[in-house]
Amino acid sequence: MYNCIAMNVDIPDSVLRQSGLSSDELKLKVALMLFQEERLTLGQASRLAGMHQFLFQKELAERNISIHYGEAEFENDLETLGLKK
Repeated sequence: MYNCIAMNVDIPDSVLRQSGLSSDELKLKVALMLFQEERLTLGQASRLAGMHQFLFQKELAERNISIHYGEAEFENDLETLGLKK
């Protein structure tokens, strides 16, 4: 389980109405933006959006947002899988 500090953000109904977004859609947009700016990891952003990582990755793909998977992450995954010493 993850440590969590709750932070409530009050967004006026008028702002949500003007944006045309539901509160869940707004959370997704914020998560996507923070992930795209590399301020959150994939796991952090998917949790913020309240989505399973697979579904969040699908949202990224639909918006042509890259997953930031570089050589260092690849090497780490190989090590984790026991395919590299």
